[in-house]
Amino acid sequence: MKKRSVKLFLLLMMLPAMSFAQGVLSGGKVTGNVQVDAQYYSNDDKLGITDSTLNYKKFGMNGFANLIYTNGNFSAGARFEGFLNPMLGFDPRYEGVGVPYWFAKYKVGTLEMTAGHFYEQFGSGLILRSWEEWTLGYDNNIYGFDAHFSPYKGVMLKGLVGVQRYFWEPYESGSRGIVKGFDADFYFNDMFGGMADSKTMITLGGSFVSKYEKVPSYTFTTDSAYYTVNEVGDTINWINQKTYEMNLPHNVGSWAARANLSNGGFSFYVEYAEKGNDPNATNSYIFKKGQALYSTLSYSRKGLGLFFATKWIDNMSYKSKLTEAGNPPMLDINYLPAISKEHPYSLATMYPYATKRNGEFGVQGQIVYTIPKKSKLGGKYGTNITVNYSLAKSIEKDTITSAITKSMTGTDGYKTSFFSIGDLTFFQDINVMVERKFNKKVKAKVAYYNQTYNKNVIEDDIFNDDEMVDANIGVIDFTYKFNRRNSLRTELQGLWTPEDKGDWFAITLEYNISPKWFFSVMDEYNYGNPAEKMKIHYYNVSFGFTQNTTRISLRYGRQREGLLCVGGVCRYVPASTGLTLTLTSSF
Repeated sequence: MKKRSVKLFLLLMMLPAMSFAQGVLSGGKVTGNVQVDAQYYSNDDKLGITDSTLNYKKFGMNGFANLIYTNGNFSAGARFEGFLNPMLGFDPRYEGVGVPYWFAKYKVGTLEMTAGHFYEQFGSGLILRSWEEWTLGYDNNIYGFDAHFSPYKGVMLKGLVGVQRYFWEPYESGSRGIVKGFDADFYFNDMFGGMADSKTMITLGGSFVSKYEKVPSYTFTTDSAYYTVNEVGDTINWINQKTYEMNLPHNVGSWAARANLSNGGFSFYVEYAEKGNDPNATNSYIFKKGQALYSTLSYSRKGLGLFFATKWIDNMSYKSKLTEAGNPPMLDINYLPAISKEHPYSLATMYPYATKRNGEFGVQGQIVYTIPKKSKLGGKYGTNITVNYSLAKSIEKDTITSAITKSMTGTDGYKTSFFSIGDLTFFQDINVMVERKFNKKVKAKVAYYNQTYNKNVIEDDIFNDDEMVDANIGVIDFTYKFNRRNSLRTELQGLWTPEDKGDWFAITLEYNISPKWFFSVMDEYNYGNPAEKMKIHYYNVSFGFTQNTTRISLRYGRQREGLLCVGGVCRYVPASTGLTLTLTSSF
């Protein structure tokens, strides 16, 4: 075909697409948001921070910009990201700039189709949840195809296929697995006309997910030993080291079933999941199947709220790359919710809980009660009381070791009974908060926390209680409003423990000029550290300005090291000193 004919042919082929694009783009709406976090690091002799410990990187910047176009049933968007350099505590493999997320979505009747990158969740996420948390440096978006379809009123079907994001690494066969999934929800009150007016709402659902991975060969070496039985110590038996190759599964499937019932103020949710044998780096390459149960029960009426949750997890690490074992965990196909409460105060978050995927029992209960206003105890505006309790423990395990090696590798690993509860405590949190508004100018919060934190288990995966931390934390949060625009918030915190780094005291003064300005001074002082040179003030001075949907804040000071956790997923934050700039805007 001549070049002129080829150009004419391509033009004719493009005309329908151009016509469609013109119709779609006219009259549409563009929205988006931008965030930039930047830090300049200073040397700090007290924290041991030097040019070499910073790897001579004195500046870190993480930023993104989302742009979404919507027009009727069509939407498309993209996210540009830049990590130059990644800030301290973020995986250095994020370094670079690019577009790791883009999508095009179109809806025809009850069918909605997405091509590109997307986030998806089946049920509570026990076998599939794709999500992003900027503060953790976590993003496991799926690149492929996703579809939602309602063939009948009250029936919602979902299907997807794709590969997960892994920093900036492009997908190649063998680099990570392909994820496929199907999900269905049945809303009985919509499906059956006779139940339309029923006060009892019933929803049933089920999911199936599989991953295909072109797995590498995995080998392990047996232990060597010699045995002596006579008095002179003669060796009568010698076991030479040998190398074995395991036959790892290419396909790993999982399924889940769930039910949701509600009536008036009552709501009950339960989900059970199973995963096929999935030897991987997280579970030491054992072939045991996984199980999980997650359930919540809640009741609410005016002035009272009750909540109870429980979960049981056994060998439920589920990744699209079996050798991946990073922190925060990347390439997770599923999500195992932490049922410990997330607290708003800094010392109460010093010992957060991270979900243990290889075995955990958890329970949480909460009562929220409002003492009626204009009563003797409730005062003019009423008083809110929140009592919360959470506990995480081990499950019972009867370890199986190989006949040719002392490890569990290549075996089922261990035996356990469904919903068994072990003796080892991972985490416990008992907390009470009282909130009261005294008048138009004064309101206050008082909180108490008692936390038990198994440092070996949570931070190092060493399953004993040799480093158990028992901490008591108290908080007084007092706000005085001078007038409609000006207010001062004073926050006092104390943490007392004979273990780990010892006792802490913290104070925060925050002055707000609504709706634009805030100024804050904070100091966390580790006065009880057993090491005299580590009795350090972690001071911070900051201010911020807000105009419409744009907010800018600037902070200078010290950051203590520790775990930053959101929903049971954590990343380690190293100690640092320096200047931090945060800019957010939406349109």
